[in-house]
Amino acid sequence: MSFEEPQAIRTTCPYCGVGCGVRARRESDGSVQLSGDPEHPSNFGRLCSKGSALPETVGLAGRLLYPKVDGRRMAWDDALGAVADGFTRAIEEHGPDSVAFYCSGQLLTEDYYLANKLMKGFIGSANIDTNSRLCMASAVAGHKRAFGADTVPCTYEDLEEADLVVLVGSNLAWCHPVIYQRIAAAKEKRPEMKIVLIDPRRTMTADIADLHLPIRADGDVALFTGLLAWLDEHDAIDRSYVENHTEGFGDALKAAQPASLERIAMLTGLNAEQLTAFYDLFTRIQKTVTLFSQGVNQSQRGTDKVNAIINYHLATGRIGRPGMGPFSITGQPNAMGGREVGGLANTLAAHMELEDSGHRDRVQRFWHSPRIADKPGLKAVELFQAVADGRIKALWIMATNPADTLPEADLVEQAIKDCPFVVVSDVVNETDTVRHAHVKLPAAAWGEKDGTVTNSERRISRQRPFLPMPGDAQPDWWIIAEVGKRMGFEDAFAYDGPDEIFAEHAALSAFENEGTRDFDIGACAGLDRGGYDALQPFQWPRPKESTSSGQVFVDGGFFTQSGRGRLVPISPSVRREHDPAFPMTLNTGRVRDHWHSMTRTGRSPRLSQHLAEPFVELNPRDAARHGIANADIVRVSSGDGAILVRALLTDRQSPGSVFVPMHWTDQFASNARVDRLVPAVTDPLSGQPASKNAAVRIERFVATTYGFAVLAHKPRNLNAEYWAIARCDEGWRVELGFAYPSGDWRQLARELFDAPAEAELLAYEDHHGGQQRFASFKGSQLTGALYLAAEPVPVSRSWATDQLLRTHEERHARLAVIAGRPGGDVPDRGAIVCTCFGVGANEIARAAAGGCATVEAVGEALQAGTNCGSCRAEIKGIIDANRLQAAE
Repeated sequence: MSFEEPQAIRTTCPYCGVGCGVRARRESDGSVQLSGDPEHPSNFGRLCSKGSALPETVGLAGRLLYPKVDGRRMAWDDALGAVADGFTRAIEEHGPDSVAFYCSGQLLTEDYYLANKLMKGFIGSANIDTNSRLCMASAVAGHKRAFGADTVPCTYEDLEEADLVVLVGSNLAWCHPVIYQRIAAAKEKRPEMKIVLIDPRRTMTADIADLHLPIRADGDVALFTGLLAWLDEHDAIDRSYVENHTEGFGDALKAAQPASLERIAMLTGLNAEQLTAFYDLFTRIQKTVTLFSQGVNQSQRGTDKVNAIINYHLATGRIGRPGMGPFSITGQPNAMGGREVGGLANTLAAHMELEDSGHRDRVQRFWHSPRIADKPGLKAVELFQAVADGRIKALWIMATNPADTLPEADLVEQAIKDCPFVVVSDVVNETDTVRHAHVKLPAAAWGEKDGTVTNSERRISRQRPFLPMPGDAQPDWWIIAEVGKRMGFEDAFAYDGPDEIFAEHAALSAFENEGTRDFDIGACAGLDRGGYDALQPFQWPRPKESTSSGQVFVDGGFFTQSGRGRLVPISPSVRREHDPAFPMTLNTGRVRDHWHSMTRTGRSPRLSQHLAEPFVELNPRDAARHGIANADIVRVSSGDGAILVRALLTDRQSPGSVFVPMHWTDQFASNARVDRLVPAVTDPLSGQPASKNAAVRIERFVATTYGFAVLAHKPRNLNAEYWAIARCDEGWRVELGFAYPSGDWRQLARELFDAPAEAELLAYEDHHGGQQRFASFKGSQLTGALYLAAEPVPVSRSWATDQLLRTHEERHARLAVIAGRPGGDVPDRGAIVCTCFGVGANEIARAAAGGCATVEAVGEALQAGTNCGSCRAEIKGIIDANRLQAAE
């Protein structure tokens, strides 16, 4: 493919599991133009704030461009030889189970397929797992228990056709914004449609909910077993469906009883009125979808939660029909593709079972492999425990950052650091994981990749390249294949392109299938390069000489031995009490505009405008009890460590609980890796960590001085107990907190600004009031400004960062920078609310005061909320606050 002439390429977004279609074009000047693909059935042209900002993330700054061995640049042949030798030596000396791969939902299906083939079929171990273990392993285990296969029974259209959508542990508005907008649009067309949000936090998704249930952490099992008992008591069970298409109903019902409202209320933290309202809605409304995400999966009883949800759908026959079913929505762009190829340590390719000898024999014959793994490998948490205790001698990490994202993250990082041989294939040169690699392999990034991904509704889409691979970067599939060849498996890994890998993957899915397995895309087994390039999005199953309707389990047809859907006995959980020394419940998750460990979104100035530093969301009553004010720095600690984050006080957070986002790493903050606080507690069936219910305590971090800086250049050193750094237009913004007074603030300013000793600084110093302000200019351009105060610095961040874009010829303009506020003729935007159009809270408030009484009116006046829509709830909050203020 030529990259010289601008042309629109249809590809797929690399963020969440929605799988949005994108049209991208590389311009002659190297810039990228991007828009949503109006023909893609997942998004019909919509994009969220992250997707819209993708062009800002494709530059080469910070890229890993060349192979490195022990810090030295190497040719590919030498680096690949080092990898093959390192793994071969470990296998010869310690056996195949002494090596491991840790993969990622950022890999394409073709990459994943080869990694699984190499490890399970040729090395002969199942020690290959994935960061998808952290997001949807409980859904996989629940599906297999109930359906006999890891089949997601719903589509996005079901969400639009449903009369009741139950959202469980899912902040769709921020984590899957395009699906949120599809549901919101459906509700706008049909106001009678009901939405229930079940979440300990009143997230932005509650904006469209008719009922929010602020459930206690891990109260879901009790809530859903109680619903099953309620349905039976109120004659709402579909007896015919249960008799003809299910098994285990009697045992499941028995396990759910006794389930009085009083007992369920005690276990869930809800009251009888809330429970009755929810149970009554589900009883009355037939067309119901229950959509669940990490709040369900990331639990010590995640698999039981999944099966409790599936149980009440099977018991009422609300599955396999339009607008009905349990729907697991995945977090990553290709978590589903990884499941399809056996990327988990306890599965085989094409949804076959590792512990089934017939399945192992079938896969081995298809691959013509010398051996096949015959027992499950180590799941993610136990895999890194094996690295720590020395059982794993050689480790290959692909496209992920486990030093930040796994529980007990400090121990994981130390394990990686101490491992005898670590290979990391990645896009970026510096992460908390990459820094410990013996071998660094430069992988192709989004925009350069060529392959397929599968979204949450089983839809396979092409990811097509529109940028050339820079430096020596290569696709992940090529890197894996070349290592396989050097380990002695030349014939099995002799591929000329991803099309050949996909065709093999499709052929395996159909091999000796004949309708016995759910995953079958045999219709694609004969694709050549032309057909692969032209492949349109489609949903599986797609057997040879057949088309897919997108609906599964119509009139039963499950993949259990009996062919019936299985209800699993689930007992209401007993509430787990926290150690009194750590009385608060920590919940972790995503924010709207950032992604995982920010290796991509941290490159975008636009995406850092909304939330630019790590924070802890806590209820004002808890804050008052601990002497914490809004914007204070807070120390959050557990038995495993402590972090420093900014206080964000909000009534949306339930008392007794706190929320900290997962994104900040040592590249972006001094001490905010929240997973160091999360214990390595996992679901015993799925192996998924319980990241939503950790015991912590909070206390105010006593800072003698707070600081805020805007800088034209990234600072070399940040010598402060607390700091957080983010990109802004033409520079960087930095938040600072000092435990001790500095001996020389002026010298600190010079170091931050990278200013020579002879450079003139403008300064304002009020030692009595505890304020110091410094600014440095090169000609008319601001090179840096630093604001220091005894309290959190009251400077408009959006205004201050804008000063890096402006010229300051006149003295009054320079003095305004020192003053830290605009003149009367320059309105302050305030904190950015709408990332897509850079609209601030003050602008929205002024529009509301000027007569814009609805979100739509604000959108018409300012464009805010008219693109991805994920800020609409915040806009509504500002309008409501203005209305209340005007009424006082």
